[in-house]
Amino acid sequence: MVRAGSFVAALMLAVAVAGPAQAQTRVAPDSKAQVQLSFAPIVKRVAPAVVNVYAQRTLRQQGGSPMFDDPLFRRFFGDGPLGMPKDRVESSLGSGVIIDRSGLVVTNHHVIKDATEVKIALSDKREFEADVVLKDDRTDLAVLRIKEKGDYPFAEFGDSDQIEVGDLVLAIGNPFGVGQTVTQGIVSALARTQVGVSDYRFFIQTDAAINPGNSGGALVDMEGRLVGVPTAIYSRSGGSIGIGFAIPGAMVKFVAEQAKSGGGLRRPWFGATLQNVTPDMAEALGIKRPVGTLVAGMSANGPAARAGLKVGDLLVAIDGFEIDDLDGFGYRYSTRPIGGTAKLSIIRQGKPTTVEVGLVAAPETVPRDERMIRAISPFQGAVVANLSPAVAEELRVPNALEGVVVKSVETGALAGRFVQKGDVILEVNGTKIDTTKTLEKVTQSDPGSWRVAVQRGGEVVRFAVRS
Repeated sequence: MVRAGSFVAALMLAVAVAGPAQAQTRVAPDSKAQVQLSFAPIVKRVAPAVVNVYAQRTLRQQGGSPMFDDPLFRRFFGDGPLGMPKDRVESSLGSGVIIDRSGLVVTNHHVIKDATEVKIALSDKREFEADVVLKDDRTDLAVLRIKEKGDYPFAEFGDSDQIEVGDLVLAIGNPFGVGQTVTQGIVSALARTQVGVSDYRFFIQTDAAINPGNSGGALVDMEGRLVGVPTAIYSRSGGSIGIGFAIPGAMVKFVAEQAKSGGGLRRPWFGATLQNVTPDMAEALGIKRPVGTLVAGMSANGPAARAGLKVGDLLVAIDGFEIDDLDGFGYRYSTRPIGGTAKLSIIRQGKPTTVEVGLVAAPETVPRDERMIRAISPFQGAVVANLSPAVAEELRVPNALEGVVVKSVETGALAGRFVQKGDVILEVNGTKIDTTKTLEKVTQSDPGSWRVAVQRGGEVVRFAVRS
């Protein structure tokens, strides 16, 4: 039997030598070996490392009255007929990939989000409990570890930066819970950034069939190496129509290495606000097309400022990789290891030059002092924190801002009608909000109406609310 990888290489060579005219010639197979060409050798090597991930989460049903949450009431009446709702258990199913022999597994964050129990099922039907080692909703990745020690089959990483549009790939996972399934296709596009399923929008697009349940599985090349983790599809029906997206292996590997170190996820801090280049801006900058990303603002003592970057510099490449837009820069920079340097190619006043930026973690210059706002106000149910470079990096807030940021909002909370994650609260009823303590104090009074100013997406939004 001829290996699929060898066949593909031979076919590509034949096309290159024959030229366009001869490449279209159809020839019947002249041997049994050619008829039996198969991807089976690749699948046999990789499939044992692809697992099913079962996650369970326990949800507390909301009662109709605050008395249902009173411990004394629950002691006498318990759950059930008098209206105290019982806990509800939800289950989700996805896929994962074992990436080292000790049982470290990568999957999607959305597969295990809020899970209270996680189990791993291997292709040989063995099941194990697993711990969540690291989870990151910004990349939609999570790292698990099988609790039982053993020598597990694992997939090796490939170089996702070396794959090209047109390369053959296989997707392995558990779509719709039917069991492990392999689909084949090509790389349809690279560096897809218009896919809003994570903060780092830089995906491999493939027409290999990806369906619900494939999330967190494996996208492998013709050497059986992991080059991506399927995470989303574009679909009008809920099923595959040949437009699937995978997180590049470089990002997966970066997150996995952070999990192995045990120190939590630390990304390099750039310390500058960037913006995409429009066609009009490109013309003004003297470049032929709108590529790269423009420095629009800078933290006074951030890595970008210390490297000598200036507002108006156009970033066009990082460590030799061309930058198409802001998302492309974010992906490339965020996968660089802390402790080294990154070489940036820039255009300054029409002239090309290079600078080296030190790769350091964002500092927490002020205590974040996270607080849940409980008083009846436009912020009731919001978790807020003091801004620092570290918090700004986590929430993708412009570094130049100071004050208080909304870190999260409870589901169904009053705050959800007025503010959202990432909003910087500037002013409430004429009082400048400089700390979370100030905001909490302001919300403890009932002024009858609220006048609020927040920074959202680069704009100041003002609104008024009556109590």
